[in-house]
Amino acid sequence: MATFSQSTIDKGSDIVQDFLCSTCEDKKLDNTADFYCECCVKFFCGNCINLHSQLFTKHDTFGRKHMKKWPVTKKVKDFLLKCDVHRDENLKMFCDEHSELCCTNCAFLNHRHCPKVTLISDIVKIQSTDLKKLSVSIQTILEEMRKLQGNQEANLQYMQNSFDEQLQKIHETRRKINAALDTIEQKTLNEMKDTLTKLQASCKDDVNKCISLQDELKQLRDAIQDISDKSKLELSFIATWKCKDKIQHCETFLKKNSLQVRVSITFQPNSEIVQYLSKLSGLGKIDHSTQTLRVQENPNKVFTVQGKSVHNVKKSRYSKECYITAICVLPEGQVLVADYTNNTIKLLDQQHQVVSHCSVTSSPSGMCQITPTEVAVTLNSEVQFITVNNRKLVKGRKLQLQHLCYGIACHQEDLYITDIRALYKYTLSGKQVSKMYGDKSGFCTVYMVAVSPTGDKLYITDSSHHRLLTLARDGSVLATFTDPAILEPRDVHVTPAGQVLVCGFLSHTIIQVDDEGRKKLAILATEEDGVVYPQSVCYNRHTASILVGLFENNSILVFKVQ
Repeated sequence: MATFSQSTIDKGSDIVQDFLCSTCEDKKLDNTADFYCECCVKFFCGNCINLHSQLFTKHDTFGRKHMKKWPVTKKVKDFLLKCDVHRDENLKMFCDEHSELCCTNCAFLNHRHCPKVTLISDIVKIQSTDLKKLSVSIQTILEEMRKLQGNQEANLQYMQNSFDEQLQKIHETRRKINAALDTIEQKTLNEMKDTLTKLQASCKDDVNKCISLQDELKQLRDAIQDISDKSKLELSFIATWKCKDKIQHCETFLKKNSLQVRVSITFQPNSEIVQYLSKLSGLGKIDHSTQTLRVQENPNKVFTVQGKSVHNVKKSRYSKECYITAICVLPEGQVLVADYTNNTIKLLDQQHQVVSHCSVTSSPSGMCQITPTEVAVTLNSEVQFITVNNRKLVKGRKLQLQHLCYGIACHQEDLYITDIRALYKYTLSGKQVSKMYGDKSGFCTVYMVAVSPTGDKLYITDSSHHRLLTLARDGSVLATFTDPAILEPRDVHVTPAGQVLVCGFLSHTIIQVDDEGRKKLAILATEEDGVVYPQSVCYNRHTASILVGLFENNSILVFKVQ
């Protein structure tokens, strides 16, 4: 069967289909097909169809006016048939209990105990699909997504306008103050600009998410239009469930963002500023107001493990045995792992396959997100910044420290770094702010560190004494947690919802602790699940899974959770 012209596919994110003339393609010519012969199962351009018609007078051919009789394009077939998890496998079964399409690998790994897993070819004989109705649903969702995107873009402008208005108020206040306040004024302006930048970042994330979801819906819509009226029952069934899944995803996103918000930045001048000039650190208070409140996620919601998969992350057979000391998931879903023995940071795709890597100067220990596309990695006594750019890892600036660095966490403009016996606070520019906590009673008392989403709590693992410590912003100890399930704890990770995960290196466990750091909520995985000497743990909200890195093992474990 004829193939696509590469120039006509993958424009944006829509599926744009076209066929090449089979005869011309054999001659290495890329001529678009205008006719399809059902008998030959081939495509012909305007020139080649003449010769074909002379040779095969009884063959039925269909021009572009009758494209409903043309076959479904390979691009659309691959898009609908291929399993999202196992890209080399086609979807062949349907699990009725989980309402999930699955390939043979998925059926074996995740659904072998399910009571009813049926071949799609059998289901379509008794179950019909309504692609037209789905197309209408997609169009409705797309419209709602466009409205949400427009609202968020308008919100960005609203914030900017409020910023500009308050800026004028700042200048008016400033004119009442003498020239000695120049330095204070600059501090206040910088604070407000920082507030604007942080507020815009969240809003821009929603806009980008809208664009991404719309692109995916458009792909499904175009696929539906291509297979409609072609009696492709299996494709219709698969398309139906893919559409329903994507629509549910979009509806969930829309529901979370159903209330329009207008975030404004305000400046409240101090009327007594002249009188108390020497005591003030700024011209006034920079704040912002939000018209609606978000429902807070439950930081103590216990994960339920629903399945496990193992993924090899060894770069080549000539590499040393991988020792994954850190895992980080960026907001767009990119997964980065730190390979200690090979002095390498690796970028993984959605199937957890290595797609890019970069070498670093020494063995990496810890890693944390700095911006939506940037991470910081600890290397002996320095911190290396690395950016993800077009599925490539690009090394950036370095911070040279006066002590060893292992664990690292970031909250807003603050960096928290451990040296196995102390916790330090730094600015992003590399200036040491303070030594927050120290313990010299063992060899490795302050190993890894994680910070709560609000920045009010810090969690550090004390491997020497088999415990997890919870600290306040000022470094004071709020709670100490010990349990046989975390012998020699290594990594600690906090999810975006505030759930706390800890891996016990010698106990071969992954456990969940309450957000106060006082009690164990659940043992999520053990040695029986393949957790042998776990070194790192991280939650991926994009795939609802917990990723675990192991000591001297070429693989990472991925636990599907709910």
